[in-house]
Amino acid sequence: MNILFVCNQNENRSKTAEKLFKSRFNTKSAGLYNEKPLNQKQLSWADTIIVMEDDQRAEIGKRFPKQYMQKRIISLNIPDVYHFNQPDLVNVLKDKMKDSF
Repeated sequence: MNILFVCNQNENRSKTAEKLFKSRFNTKSAGLYNEKPLNQKQLSWADTIIVMEDDQRAEIGKRFPKQYMQKRIISLNIPDVYHFNQPDLVNVLKDKMKDSF
C-alpha cells in the first residue's frame, strides 16, 4: 500500500511518519506550503493520503478537486507542535495510525 503523509512544511510530522512506517507501507511525504509543494504526481502515486490536520485535507480538495474525490484521505488531528522524530510525536503517530489501519 502506498501512503502519502502530508503536513504544512514536510519537516516534522509528515517526515517522521514517512520514516516511522516505511517498514509497513510504501511511504512518501509532502508539504503544502514549502518550496516544493504537494503535486498531482504524488497524489496519483498514493493509495491513501494521511494529513496531520483537517485544514490540510480541505487545502488538498481546493488544489486538486478531481484527485481529492478519488482518494481515501485520513486526518490524524496532530497539531504542529512537535519536532522531527520527537519521541512524543512518534508515540502519537503510532497511536493514531493504530486506529486508522
